[in-house]
Amino acid sequence: MSETIYSEQRSLTLVLGAPTAPETYSLEAAAELADVHPDLLRHYCSLGLLGADRISEDSQRVFDDEAIYEIRCIEHYHRHHGVNMQALPLLLDLLREVERLNAELRFLRGT
Repeated sequence: MSETIYSEQRSLTLVLGAPTAPETYSLEAAAELADVHPDLLRHYCSLGLLGADRISEDSQRVFDDEAIYEIRCIEHYHRHHGVNMQALPLLLDLLREVERLNAELRFLRGT
């Protein structure tokens, strides 16, 4: 009786491309994506809820995917949990710290 040995060799090729800049959105586009009124988004910016780095070189407000996520979080906690405007900055700082600590933990675990 002859025994057939099957061998399969696989290879993995990594291709490095140029890093792409994160997509940015205007205030109106960000408001539409986050399902809020542009005036409310301006108000959140004036309160400093989304950080000071939202102003571009030509003094227009710009938002990335992370900002859209934060706007949605703000709206969720404000609408569904009744968190008032005074508590929102503290809540956002705590959420950012939790995310930072989770990222550090993932790094330390090697995952």
